[in-house]
Order: sequence, then C-alpha cells, then structure tokens
Amino acid sequence: MRLLCTLCVLCSLAFPALALDREAFTFTDYDLDARVEPEQQRLAVRGKIWLRNDSPSAQKNVALQVSSTLAWRSVKVAGSPVEFTSHDYTSDIDHTGALSEAVATLPKEIPPGGTIEVEIGYEGTIPLDATRLTRIGIPEEKAKHSDWDQISKSFTAVRGIGYVAWYPVATEAANLSEGDSVSETVGRWKARQADAAMDVRFETSLVQEILFSGAVTPAEAASKSANFAAFHISRLGLDVPTFVITDYQKLEAKDGPGVYYLAGQAEAAQAYTDAVSTIDLEVPVAGGDERLRIMGLPDADAASFVTAGMLLCPLKLPLTNETMLSLVYAKALGMVPSQRAWIQEGLAHYAQVAFIEREAGRKAALDYLSAHVTALVEDEKAAAAKDGTNNWQAAHSLVNAPDSLYLQTKAMYVWWMLKDMLGRLPTESLISYRASDDKNAAYLQRLIEKNSHRDLEWFFDDWVYRERGLPDFRVDSVYPREILGGGYMVTVTVENLGEAGAEVPVTLRIPSGDITRKLEVRGKSKASLRVQTPSLPQEVVVNDGSVPESDVSNNSYKLEAR
Repeated sequence: MRLLCTLCVLCSLAFPALALDREAFTFTDYDLDARVEPEQQRLAVRGKIWLRNDSPSAQKNVALQVSSTLAWRSVKVAGSPVEFTSHDYTSDIDHTGALSEAVATLPKEIPPGGTIEVEIGYEGTIPLDATRLTRIGIPEEKAKHSDWDQISKSFTAVRGIGYVAWYPVATEAANLSEGDSVSETVGRWKARQADAAMDVRFETSLVQEILFSGAVTPAEAASKSANFAAFHISRLGLDVPTFVITDYQKLEAKDGPGVYYLAGQAEAAQAYTDAVSTIDLEVPVAGGDERLRIMGLPDADAASFVTAGMLLCPLKLPLTNETMLSLVYAKALGMVPSQRAWIQEGLAHYAQVAFIEREAGRKAALDYLSAHVTALVEDEKAAAAKDGTNNWQAAHSLVNAPDSLYLQTKAMYVWWMLKDMLGRLPTESLISYRASDDKNAAYLQRLIEKNSHRDLEWFFDDWVYRERGLPDFRVDSVYPREILGGGYMVTVTVENLGEAGAEVPVTLRIPSGDITRKLEVRGKSKASLRVQTPSLPQEVVVNDGSVPESDVSNNSYKLEAR
C-alpha cells in the first residue's frame, strides 16, 4: 500500500512536467541588470520579465530557461518567492547542448491573453563550450571555431538564443541531429518575440569597452562609471542580443560607425573600413540603419556572425569574395527592419545576388542562385513529406515559416523574381514600408502594387502566403511560320507542371543571337507567346535560372532544321 501511495505521488509530480507548454508564454519585455566578471568568467543577472499567455488555455506553470552553466537563484511574483524546480533540459539552442530550466508554479492561473510580471535571478559562468557540436561528431578544434562564445579576461563575446541563452527564454527542445530543428526553433522564438523589448544594463569588474547589438542609452550610460553601459532593443525579434567586452581600437568609416579591431589587426581593419565604405547597395535605407559595426574576433578561423548593425568576424587579408558577400549581407540586414523574416532576411540575401550581378554580370548572379536550388528543392520535398495536414500550404508559407536556410533561400528568390518582373527592386515601396504598420500579411504587397500599378496577388499567393512548392516548366510546343518579307513568326507554348506560377524568361536561340521574352505561366496551366525572328530558331529554352524549379531537365526544345 505504501509503495502504491509513493507511485501516486511521483506520478502527480511528473504529470505537470509532461503537460507543460513551454511555448505558452510570449516574453514581451525584459529589464535586466547584468554583472560580468571576466576574470572568473562569471555572469550574474537580476531583473524583471513580462510574460503574456498566448496559448488557448489558462496556465498555472511557466518554464524559464538559461544556459546550463547558469543556475537559478530566485523567481518572484508580486515581490514574493514562488515555488520552482530546476533541472537540466537537453536542447541545442545553447552551446552547451543543455539548458537550466526553472519550472515555476504561479500564484494563480494566467488566462489566455493574460500577463504577469516575474522577478528573476540567476548566475554562473559562460566558458568556451562546444558540447552540442562535439556530440554529433564534429572535432573539438573545429567546433570551437563555430561556438566561440565565452566570457574571459582577454575577450568576451556572447551571442543570444541559438548560441547562448544568457537571458531567459522558453522553447521546446531542439536537436542539431534533426535537420533544421535548431534554426526552426530559434526562428519560431524570434517570430513570437517580434515586438518584445529589452533593456539591459551591464557592469563589469574590469574597465573595458562594453558593446551591444542594441543602441546605447547615452543619458543613463553617462551617469555611471567607465565599466557601465545601458542598452535598449525595441524589437527583440529583429535582433540576437549580443554583448562584447574587450579592449578594442576603432577606425571610423565614412558612413560610420566603423571597424573595431584588436592588436595586430590594424592593417586588416583599414581594408575592411575601405571595403564597407565602397559597397553601394541596391536595397534602400527604409526605417533602418546602414551603418555597420564590424568587430574583430581573436580566432582567425572563427565563423562570422551577423545581427542587425553588428558583424563579428576574423579580420583577415586579403579580402575574399566570400568576405565581401558577408559585408554586403551584414550591411543590408539592418536597412529594412521587419518582424517578417522573409522581408528582412530575404532582402539581405538578395543584396548579395545584386552585388554579384553588379560586379560580375547577370550570368554570375544566376550561377549563384542556381547553387542554392538543390537545397531548396530538397527542403520543399522534406517539408511536404513530413506534414500532410490540410493547412500545410499556409503553415509552411514564407509568412509563417521560421527563419531558416529554407526561408532565406526562397525569400532571396522571391525578391529576385520581383525585381525581374518590375524591372528593378521596388525601392519606393520599401522606403514607405514600416514594420510597426505591418499588421497584415498583404501590407507590403499593397505598397508594391500601388507604386508599380501591377496586380501581384497571384504571385504573393503562390510564393509568400501559400506553400505551393516550386514550378516545373516545360516547352510544350514550338510552331514557326514563315512570314512575308522573310523571317518567321514563332509561337511558343510553355506548360507549368507545378502549382506555383511565375513570370519566366523564354529564350529563342538563332544563329544571329538569342532573343528573350518574358512569359507569365500560372500553376498547372499553359501560356503562349509569339516572337518574330529573322531565321528559324535552333532551340527554345524556358527559364535561365532566375526562377527556382523542381525539375530543369525538360526546359529545352530543339527544332529540326528545314
């Protein structure tokens, strides 16, 4: 009987954990005081967070997660301590491969839409740790070049969610061995926290410069000592809160703010400063800031990292094409802030393709795009295979997809196709765009339609609002007819076997040179165009690589000589 009672008690304790909805609450605001002690690699945080229950059910428990090397000290509501249990929770959104999770019992249930203020405290160390990478087989030395976050006496750099949970988060577990699990989980978190704000005040035990991915608040910073700085992020979903504490020197860029460099990096810093100043982006400054802070990493083989307004990277010479593309992406990322990843990330990646086109020509740009097609096709197939629900097309659309390689690649193509359709990037529409006004998925579409005087509903429905897969074009028929005065009138019919429509280039190859025309071909349909040519075409090709396709083996139609 006693054994039965014990089992009942254990089951009653386990049930809340099993029923816990870790993503029920949205973190709407952070107000944190962080004490950093580089000599001890220590971080101690006290402060408040505000949570909103965005689930359909009332919530009695809340999960709060930080890196596994940090320990929870207190959780309070309305000034009074609340009961909480703390345990390790395996998840690769942190470099240690685990989180320190506190599951707190709230004084009362929070109804759907209800909010609560929670006072928290935690502390510990943030050492260099690449456990999540080494346990999936990546050699330790290589892994440390990717997960380089740490607090140390000589150099401190700590990125936020997806790297180190140095501020409280709450997500379901993610595993690097499960495809895009980590990027999808982080992307989902960023989307939920799109409008959240963060105020954080750093104080260090050493007199070193404190840099942050958010903007400094000068009035408050000036009121403290040299080892204090205060920062604010107004839209957390657009940023990965990152802090850097070290002894940097700085070179000012013409458009500011410039390059921060370590001892021995002066020559490279000058080269980076000059390079950034010469980059002319097609993407306009629309509510954002093109001024980029470039910060040198001490590890020459470290992986670069970009968040809005900040690029952390090794400063190396000579500057390679890859380096230039990283600079283009980093600079473009902050120019059109948006809570919608397909807009902000898509434009930043589009800027890379546009840069290649300007420097090396259209063919080089199309080659760059084509290099990303295979991964996009595979992602489309994998997503369709693992989700057979009726709402699949909406759930996996660019509007709803979390920030991931899939989203970034497809969004890059969407902006490239829009540019081709309209003749240029819709700059006027982007300048008018404001993230705070983007309350409806069709907001940007309407801006573009207003300035371009074109109906783009079908395009946005196929590529942005719905997941209709990729088109599959084939040249259905080619009918050349001789005309009076010489030459031919050639009628070309193109069939789209896929569900997504697009405006695609059709090229007629003749001895005197190619003739290319654009043709709009909707999903699961045919469309025709007529082209006058001076001689009989030898071949007709649909698509030059500017539109992603599921199958390009059927894009060519060769004509027999007469």
